[in-house]
Amino acid sequence: MPHIDIRNERPGILGLISYRPRTGRALVELTEALLRDEDGLSRGERELIAAAVSSGNDCTFCAEAHGAFAAHQLSGGSEVVEAACTNPHQAALPAKTRALLNLAEDVREGGRNVTEQRVAEARRAGADDRDIHDTVLIAAAFCMFNRYVDGLNAATPDDERFYEDLATTIVEHGYTASVLNDSPD
Repeated sequence: MPHIDIRNERPGILGLISYRPRTGRALVELTEALLRDEDGLSRGERELIAAAVSSGNDCTFCAEAHGAFAAHQLSGGSEVVEAACTNPHQAALPAKTRALLNLAEDVREGGRNVTEQRVAEARRAGADDRDIHDTVLIAAAFCMFNRYVDGLNAATPDDERFYEDLATTIVEHGYTASVLNDSPD
C-alpha cells in the first residue's frame, strides 16, 4: 500500500504519474526521450541500462518492467537481461554493452564514482560521446525514478504477465502514447 493516497489502483510509477499528471507527463516525456531515441544506443540497450540500474537499486517494479521491455527488444531475451542484471561483468554481452553497464553501475553508486578510466574503457569498447552521455543520463534518471517509486511505496505486481503485457504495449506504442493515454488530466 502506498505511503499516500494516490487515488487510483495503478501499480508502480504508473499510479504516481496518474496521481500528479503535470509532473507525471514530464517524467513520461523524459522516459520517452531517454529510452526510445533512434540514434546511438538501441532501444534494447537503453532498456537494459534502465533495468540493470533499477535491479542494483532493488526497485522491483522498475527492474521487472524495464527488464521485460529490454527482453522484448534484445537478442537472447530474458536470459540476457537476467545475466546482465545479476552480474554484468560475466554476462555474455558485447564489450560495448558491458562497458556501458559498468559505467551505469558507477553512476548508480554515485556520480563522482565515474572515472576517466571507466570512460576510457567504454571508448575502447566502441562507445562514442553520445553513448556515454546517454548511459550516464539514463542511469541518473533511473536512480531518481527508483527512489520515487520506492520512496512512496508504490504497489508492485507479483504477476509476470503484468510486466509482459506492459512490455508488449510499450515496445509497440512507446511511453507517451501508452502511459499518458491512461492518465487523467
